[in-house]
This record gives sequence, structure tokens and C-alpha cells, in this order.
Amino acid sequence: MESTLRTLGPAEARVVLSFREQGRDVVEASDIITLLHSEQTGRKVIRNLLRKGWLTRLTGGRYMLLPPERGAESMGENNPLALAAAVVENSYVGWWSAAAFHGFTTQMPATVFVAVTKQTKARTVEDTEIRFVTVPARKFFGAKRYTVYGRSVNLSDPEKTLVDCIDRPELAGGPAELTRIAHAAMAEVDHGKLVDVAIQMKSTSLLQRLGFLTDIVERPLDNKLRTRLRDAIPKSTRSTFGRQARRDGDIGYVAAWGLFVHARRNDLLSEVPRIRKTDQTRADDRANP
Repeated sequence: MESTLRTLGPAEARVVLSFREQGRDVVEASDIITLLHSEQTGRKVIRNLLRKGWLTRLTGGRYMLLPPERGAESMGENNPLALAAAVVENSYVGWWSAAAFHGFTTQMPATVFVAVTKQTKARTVEDTEIRFVTVPARKFFGAKRYTVYGRSVNLSDPEKTLVDCIDRPELAGGPAELTRIAHAAMAEVDHGKLVDVAIQMKSTSLLQRLGFLTDIVERPLDNKLRTRLRDAIPKSTRSTFGRQARRDGDIGYVAAWGLFVHARRNDLLSEVPRIRKTDQTRADDRANP
């Protein structure tokens, strides 16, 4: 039976220890070749380190270092957020994946969503499915470094996470899951910063959805922030939230936000704790305590 112990030859040890001393989690093939002063030796060492479980291939010529403290056996990298964030240097983990990290949902999406500024193909790294979402420069902000199981990972902060999810509901599990995320997030985020971030995105439909969602989950903005949000929405602008076409029983047009909601109230609130009753049922409860 082949051993899974992670042994190191002299050149391999030099690479692992050198980059570990530098605090590097991610290394390039060119870094290793430069360190060893030989392309032939560098390529050989990379192959050996991959085979022995000291490196994980992220993409062509880019690797994650699995340091000595991971143990003597080759177990691979079990941190999907760190793997996903490391594939592209200028990126951040966002949307549903970031919402799960911040505790806004108990759902753990199988795919990790990563924001990038240049089109990048989806890929699978050590059984982690990664989808790269290209966003315009005006929306590429609001991320910071978080420690995730000992790794430093670039993720959207709480306010940007909620705003990104509202901007792209399909990347947050759909309307019902987004409503659950909004309910949890509104209890944690800075509402003033939230409105600032939303306005900075320069998306009218996003502002309309934000206003509607904060109302329906019964965690509305205060009057000052509500007015600021409404003033940022151009007059007579209409947008849609939910399905493409309206069905019987849908909420319909919400005049306060200029939003056509193609979804039923109870469906949107099905995943939200304590807010699953219709208005009529609540009235009946109050009348019959």
C-alpha cells in the first residue's frame, strides 16, 4: 500500500519552509523557479510537492501551500472558501457563500460564488465547485480579509454581502432564500452603511428591492434612511422582483417602491422565522388572543 506521508527532499523543504516563513498561502510557479534558480529543478519540485500533498493546484501555474502544521499525512485542503478566493488574485467571495459565512442563512451552497473583474471560467478545485461572477468596476468593492479556518480569505463585508444578494437574487438562492437572508442581515448590519453601499452600486432595481425587502421582513429603515433611499430612485421608474410573469395571488405592484412583486407573500416568507402569517391571520390572532 502506497504511503500517504508527506515527506520532503532538500529542495522541496527549501520551498515549503521559505514560503511558510514569508506567510504565503498562495505561490506561483515562477516564485518557486526563482527561489531554486532553475526552471528544470523548479518544475520537478512542483510535481513532487503536488504528488506528496504539499501543494494544491488552483489554476495553471498557481498553487495553494498546505503547510507543515496540516500534519504528516496528505489530506488535501478542506477549506472551500479559501480555495475559491485564491484562484484569482483580484477577487472576493460573495453572494450566497458570503451570506452563509456571515450567518445570514443556515444553507450551505454547494457552489462558491466569487466576484472578479475579468471573465473567468468556472472550475472545480478539490471537489469545490467555483463560479466566477464578472462584475463592473463600480460594483467591485466592499470586501475585507477574514480568517476562515486559519486561512486569510477575501470576502464581502456584511453590508456589501446583503446588497450583492439583493442585486443578484439568483446568486443568493432565489427570492425566498434572499428574503430569509435579508431578515437575518437587517438585525446585524449598519443600516446607514447599507444604504450608502446600495446607492454606490448605481442600480435602481436594487434600491427598490432593498426598500421592499426591509419592509416585508418587518425590519424597516428609519424614516431618514427610508427617505434617502426613496430620493435615490428616479421618479416613475418601475422594476420587477420574483418570477418573470405575474400569477394569481402574487403581491403585485408595491407603490411605495415602484416594484412589481411576482411572488406570493407567504412564499417569500416561507423561510423567514416568525413571519409566515398573512396579514389577515395576524389580525385574527390579535382579535382572538
